Amino acid sequence: MKLSGPPSDIHPVLRRAAAPPAALDLLSQAQHGLDEAAAHELPGDRYATAHLAALRTAAAVLAVRGRPESTERARRRIRSAWDVLPEVAPELSEWCALFASGAQRRARAEAGIRGAVTPREADDLLRAAGMFLRLVERLLRTQPAFPRARVDAEPSAAPRS
Repeated sequence: MKLSGPPSDIHPVLRRAAAPPAALDLLSQAQHGLDEAAAHELPGDRYATAHLAALRTAAAVLAVRGRPESTERARRRIRSAWDVLPEVAPELSEWCALFASGAQRRARAEAGIRGAVTPREADDLLRAAGMFLRLVERLLRTQPAFPRARVDAEPSAAPRS
């Protein structure tokens, strides 16, 4: 009976693995941004700061999984993080759509346009950015660790005494 390769009844176990320092720094900045957003009284300030925290969270994923564009023409093209992120992290596509849809509102809020954002919209975005951050923290700090393959003892090797 040959016992090589991973057994079929063992499943991958999640093991903590730290993301690169640049990504961890971006996640920390995002958390500080959420704390700052929560302290803002004006809905526009709360919304813009929470949206920026979500962008920093997206940047952390791109710092880990991003890859350079393959052609010179593609490298010259400016693209939103919300457009690039689904290519390297398809599991975050719905989050990208949510935050991309708020980019214009964030720009109006940053410009100081009154009524650009309601208190409810600001609170909703703040909650969403917080959930997005927690999800990305789990995504970047854990990776599956597969069991090592079993190695047969060489049949010609005699036991040592």
